[in-house]
Amino acid sequence: MTAPSQPASPPQEGQQPLLALDKLSLGFGGLRALADLDLQVRDREIVSMIGPNGAGKSTVFNVITGIYRPTAGDVRFAGGSIVGRPPHIIARHGIARTFQSLRLFMNMSVLENVLAATYGSTRASPVESVLRLPRHRREERQNRVLAHDILAFFGQRLAGYRWDQPAYSLSYANRRRLEIARALATKPKLLLLDEPAAGMNPTETHEITELIGRLRDELDLTILVIEHDMHVVAGCSDRVLALDHGVKIAEGGFDTVASHPAVVEAYLGRDPEALAAEPGGPGGSPTQGGTKDR
Repeated sequence: MTAPSQPASPPQEGQQPLLALDKLSLGFGGLRALADLDLQVRDREIVSMIGPNGAGKSTVFNVITGIYRPTAGDVRFAGGSIVGRPPHIIARHGIARTFQSLRLFMNMSVLENVLAATYGSTRASPVESVLRLPRHRREERQNRVLAHDILAFFGQRLAGYRWDQPAYSLSYANRRRLEIARALATKPKLLLLDEPAAGMNPTETHEITELIGRLRDELDLTILVIEHDMHVVAGCSDRVLALDHGVKIAEGGFDTVASHPAVVEAYLGRDPEALAAEPGGPGGSPTQGGTKDR
């Protein structure tokens, strides 16, 4: 994986979106997980999704990657609908993700974890692999070069001497980096990061924020991030989307979204004084707001 010599220009307004969610809805019985969600992500854009626990953020990722099928609406990637396609086909189209909880192969080496993600795109048959025929050997060499390049992108954090170490020997922050490295091995166009800074200290959080920016600037990736740490969101996002109970409540720049009344209410609840002043509230008049005396 070779980075361009200079960062590409930032995404331009009016570009055809790489990812588009159109009136996306999902329900589990009587539970509404997503409701009429619209979102467009342009090429080489970093968009962050925020919201309290249970807002539906990870559910959006599960719908995009084919784990859940929406009850209504559409998901379009690179101009075509991907609704109903299985996760492995969606991954081949160019969408990769990480998970809120680590999904590494802990007893495999760092290099083997990255190599494991490359085999979804190989063409050698089982017979060719067992007999180690020329096509298998050629693909094996190519996969190793790709894995080495990806791990080199992370510098000393996943340096060469670590490649043969088991994943369980890594620090928590480096396990997070390894999961991102494994996602990169699928050669994605769109990278979905689910709480990449979760559990990290301030120094590690700053490093992961810089890493997200490098993924876009040096590898030309489009990135959709779920994150609770507002320092990360403010530091890497071109645009921010806020969800609450599966509904989009705000969208725009970080400062605009972070100060939006609906976002403040979703995180902190209603202002007791404002609530008391509402019609029918503890301090409000019951005759205001359309309620009639009888």
